[in-house]
Amino acid sequence: MATPDIPPKDENVYFNDPESGAEMARLLTQDRLITRGMGGLFSERSDLSGIHRILDVACGPGGWALEVAFTYPETEVVGLDVSRAMIDYARAQARIQGLDNAEFVVMDIQKPLDFFNESFDLVNARFINFLPAAAWPKLMQEFKRITRPGGTIRLTESEWWYYTNSPALENLNAMIIRALKLQGESFSQRFTGVLPMLGRFLLDAGCASVHYKSHVIDYSVGTEAHEGFRRDAAVVFKLFQPFIVRMGVATQEEVDQLYDRMQMEMLREDFRGLMLPLTAWGEKP
Repeated sequence: MATPDIPPKDENVYFNDPESGAEMARLLTQDRLITRGMGGLFSERSDLSGIHRILDVACGPGGWALEVAFTYPETEVVGLDVSRAMIDYARAQARIQGLDNAEFVVMDIQKPLDFFNESFDLVNARFINFLPAAAWPKLMQEFKRITRPGGTIRLTESEWWYYTNSPALENLNAMIIRALKLQGESFSQRFTGVLPMLGRFLLDAGCASVHYKSHVIDYSVGTEAHEGFRRDAAVVFKLFQPFIVRMGVATQEEVDQLYDRMQMEMLREDFRGLMLPLTAWGEKP
């Protein structure tokens, strides 16, 4: 999930400064946590037979794409992101690791993608629900255009990352969703509303059939994922504060108090938390 300084609607919608070193480090840690929690890179399929070229959309610092390139050296992997700093980092890592099959380019997914028609066997997009709701249809048509016949469009999203028994965290969640709704970046009043839309997006992109695989990542106290998610929440909810205040959802004082309580509640022995990602995919005829 990307996070707040809201640019104009027709420019970058990445919530936090995408050139930030802190955000880059957060995304790399988050990527590892979630990929492991979802059972690996492609937990819904046993092999990549017939897949020779993969696009990773909004790849950030390249964590997922680099791991795919390392694991499948015969497969060409292309990652794109709006942030030049993220792409420079991913390129440097590809060089250091000797991954000649990995390429990274600066590109804005709210504009036509600079690829030829039918360029990829698999188009992958994970956690791009920072997009305005109105931007999804055009993006899905671009995915359709650049996917080869017989290729796969794969979407992974989570309605929200923090389902917990922390009252303060739940209040902060509600504030963010209200702010997103005011900004036009939510399909729902209660959540981002993106999960029920994934199948529709794939059908509208011309996919002949839609498949789903759900995942559960437990980051309750005592689990392997707890500390990573606790640190991620501390960063995410700090970064979202200016956005919440700017949208008039709460005052800075109110947000500060909830934030401090959230950090204490996530350390309690009875803290429970789940992330529930959903992967949806379909094949282009």
